[in-house]
Amino acid sequence: MTVRKNQAALTTDEKRRFVAAVLELKRSGRYDEFVRTHNAFILADTDNGERTGHRSPSFLPWHRRFLLEFEQALQSVDSSVALPYWDWTADRTARASLWAPDFLGGDGRSLDGRVMDGPFAASAGNWTVNVRVDGRTFLRRSLGAGGRQLPTRAEVDSVLAIPTYDMPPWNSASDGFRNHLEGWRGVNLHNRVHVWVGGQMATGVSPNDPVFWLHHAFVDKLWADWQRLHPQATYLPGGGTPNVVDLGETMKPWNDVRPADLLDHRPHYTFDAA
Repeated sequence: MTVRKNQAALTTDEKRRFVAAVLELKRSGRYDEFVRTHNAFILADTDNGERTGHRSPSFLPWHRRFLLEFEQALQSVDSSVALPYWDWTADRTARASLWAPDFLGGDGRSLDGRVMDGPFAASAGNWTVNVRVDGRTFLRRSLGAGGRQLPTRAEVDSVLAIPTYDMPPWNSASDGFRNHLEGWRGVNLHNRVHVWVGGQMATGVSPNDPVFWLHHAFVDKLWADWQRLHPQATYLPGGGTPNVVDLGETMKPWNDVRPADLLDHRPHYTFDAA
């Protein structure tokens, strides 16, 4: 059984294996396919039209399936690799261990945001950004620029306390747990972290930064935490809702999975006790 660990608890060997598997997916071209898929849904998902990956109830199951496919791709390279998660309520600064040169590398330089160290820096020669929003082909970050702060544990707990999964109008104006976690309402959790990292993470091509996967693995864990706190609550809407994915409807781009199939992560992976 795959166990997803807090990145702060990874051994040196686990970090090395994760990085090596990510680089191999990049070398083979498989990594960029994930970037293309995510960007296509960012561009297509709208508040008043069809929405699947974002601004919608299926934000959480969609990303769960997306991460599962990426994790399985990593495991096709190295079966020992699991997706780590980044608890940004605890590892809150650019000095946190995930930004070290032996893992994800650090902040971008002030001139242009270019990441200068670590395995994904342009100078390492293994991480050309091919699916991009502009002409720059190097990984960019601006960690905490403008005095931005990552969400706190108290803010997370306030969102976990929301008892209803989602509600009309089922978009970025909705109240409920999903939208407060996604970050269009309230204290803004998920969206704020994308902006805090900056660079490609603040765009539709955010998976160009490998921290995307660690961030979303934690968002996924928070969904599981919420389910444990509210065992009688369920995914909504249940059916008959235009433009969004109901509990029993299939999710694009896949034709074989429904939110109902992804409510329980335990058949696929567990989380460590951290």
